This record gives sequence, structure tokens and C-alpha cells, in this order.
Amino acid sequence: MKYTIYTLLFSILLMSCSEENNEETPEINEETPIVTTDAVYEVLVTRDIVYAEGLSHETINSTNYTIKQLKLDVYIPNNTNDNRPAVLLIHGGGFISGSKDVPQITNLANYFASRGWVAFSINYRLQGDLGTIPTAWIPFAQNSLEPSQIDQFYAIYPASRDAKAALRWLHSNASNYKINTDYITVGGGSAGAITATMLGVTAAEDYTEEISMTLDPTLATTNLEQSTKVHTVLDFWGSGISVKIINDLYGKERFNASNAPIIIMHGTEDPTVLFSEGEALRDNYIATGVNHAFYPLEGKGHGPWNATVNGKRLEDLCFDFMVEQQKLNVQ
Repeated sequence: MKYTIYTLLFSILLMSCSEENNEETPEINEETPIVTTDAVYEVLVTRDIVYAEGLSHETINSTNYTIKQLKLDVYIPNNTNDNRPAVLLIHGGGFISGSKDVPQITNLANYFASRGWVAFSINYRLQGDLGTIPTAWIPFAQNSLEPSQIDQFYAIYPASRDAKAALRWLHSNASNYKINTDYITVGGGSAGAITATMLGVTAAEDYTEEISMTLDPTLATTNLEQSTKVHTVLDFWGSGISVKIINDLYGKERFNASNAPIIIMHGTEDPTVLFSEGEALRDNYIATGVNHAFYPLEGKGHGPWNATVNGKRLEDLCFDFMVEQQKLNVQ
């Protein structure tokens, strides 16, 4: 029997590929990072840093594979601050297309870096890369999806595994960029928002320990000893499907009081990731009591990056949410 919720969501995702632990909130003190309301810093960009490796198979999980280098770009504020917050940004594209260079993500990276954050934009393996998947996903997909949707479903695992690796790399290299790891945000649009939500909600072992080092030796490149803790999530028209997969496939309940606070922005007329998916994610947060903000973008479809709410652009709403949740010092 096919599971309607998965069939529906993957039908929705396939319509468009062009887009893309709730700890006590820290008190403001002299050790809290400083950010600025206006774009006051020059942004220095370093491109194509390798943060990990992953396998790209000839066919699903075959022993014929190549090793793919996974890369990110870093956007650094040109200042002398040694106590910076960070934001990890993830592009969309239905897990089929997109890159760290898409304008919507680079615009966000520059927005935050010019105000004091160290921003990262990551590449991750896409559907065509045929990344390694856990064996348990194969019968699950066959029982849950239409055949035309299975490859996209499989693509979620390596994308999520890579995002976890990028987050651990950030923690491992925080001192190099003068990042305070108590102030890490993740965010993205569409598939990137799905993945960012996964980072803010799932446990450290999820999308990592389902595959052994024998099946995927590149796990050794992913800083497995590091934390995956984040403190705020920016969700631009995403959903909680990556969390639901872990819950359903492994019998977990990852929506709980330890989740990172989230801001959800979603078009009410979105034909690609339905508005009801955003509402469902909001309802999970209501149930757990974790801080969240929900902004229905009235009459908007998928990817309305230029939308405003009461005269405020979406990145400004995110700025306010991050400052409020993390009690950042603002100048």
C-alpha cells in the first residue's frame, strides 16, 4: 500500500527544481556576539573549501563509485571581532539541481556577513550523484512511493548526510573564523529549508550512523567527533519531511523540546511545497512548545524571495528572529 503523504509530497517536489536542542536562550552579556543592523562590513569570500568527501555510485550502492569532494564558500565580515555568530546556508532545487552559487543564497550570505555573521554556502550531493543510501531505505521507498519518485527520495539521504558533515566541519573550524559555536544558525530555501530543518530537529546520529564506514569509507572525512548543535533555523518554504522519514523509518520522535527555534516563511499559494506543509511544521513546534515564528506569505507561490511582511523583507525578519532568540548584541 502506498503512503499518501509521501506520494503527495514527492509529486509536489517534482513540480519544480529551479528554486530552490532548544536550550535556554542565552542572556546578553559582554561575551554575546555583536551584529549590526546595517551592512557595515566589507565581505571577504573564500570559495571551494573542501569540507568532506562522499561517494558517487554507478548504480545505487554499487561497488563501482567515484569519490566526490564536497565544497563550501565562506563569507567573512572584514572586522577584528573575535566572537562571531555563524549561519550555514543550503540551496534548494528539489534535491535534483542547484548549487552554492545560486543568487538567492549568495545574497543571504552577503546580507549576514556584512552585518557580522560568518556565512557559509554549501554544495551537497544531488540526485544525479547517486550517493550512498542505507539499505533500509530501499524497501521503505518501494512501499511508500510511486516508482517515478523513488530516486528523488533516495537523494534526500546523501544531501542530509552532507549537510550534517558541513555542520560538523563548521564546529571543527570555528576557531579559524573566530566563531562562537553557541550562536549557529542554519537556513535554506525549498529543499535547502527541508535540510536546514532536519539539522535543527534531528539527533546527531541521524543521517550519519545509518551507514557503516565499510559501506562508505568517506565518513572518515566528516569530522564525526564534532557537534551538530544549532541554535536557530531559517525555513524559506520548506517542510519537515526529512524529520518525518527518520521518525517513520526508524521509529523515532525527533520533534521534541530540544529542537532549535525556527522561523517559517511560506507562500499560501505555493504549488511546489504546499502551504499545508509549512502549517504542519508549525504545528509540530506548537506541540513541543519550542519558540517559533510563522509568516504566511499571502498569495505568494514558491520561492518569493522578494516578499515583504508589513514592509519588512524576509531577510530582515530573519535578522530580528535570530537576534531575539540568541539575544545577540545589536549596534
